[in-house]
Amino acid sequence: MMSDIVLLNQNWNNTEEALLKFGKYFIESGFAKESFTNALLEREKSFPTGLQFSDYGVAIPHTDPEYVTQTAIGIATLKEPIQFIQMGTSDQVVNVKLIIMLAIKEAHSQVEMLQKLMALLQDENIVRKLMQFSVGEEKKIEDLLKKNNIL
Repeated sequence: MMSDIVLLNQNWNNTEEALLKFGKYFIESGFAKESFTNALLEREKSFPTGLQFSDYGVAIPHTDPEYVTQTAIGIATLKEPIQFIQMGTSDQVVNVKLIIMLAIKEAHSQVEMLQKLMALLQDENIVRKLMQFSVGEEKKIEDLLKKNNIL
């Protein structure tokens, strides 16, 4: 089974702070190597991960498998949106309040997980639920992810 990290109502000011602080949880939990946060930052510069859906923005930062020690997924909700660059562009901004960070150990699993997440994220009701949970309801997020075959 995949491990998870859930952080709710975070107060991060920008993309870099979000990637560094969120990534640090993966390192401290033993899911990623010390180089994970730098790899996240570098990859985000080259291959942005912001996604704009109808009325919400989501980012799915991840790295290559070489920076991962154990497969894990992280969900972070933000009190205020921060700007990510939209996937496939170099300058389109997406205001993000939901970050789903991936640490995938096997390269072939990364594409499969991204496909599952894309299907999940297109369901506005599920995304709304994810963003409405508050501190103390982390288990509900885990249950929702399990129900949708993410965990």
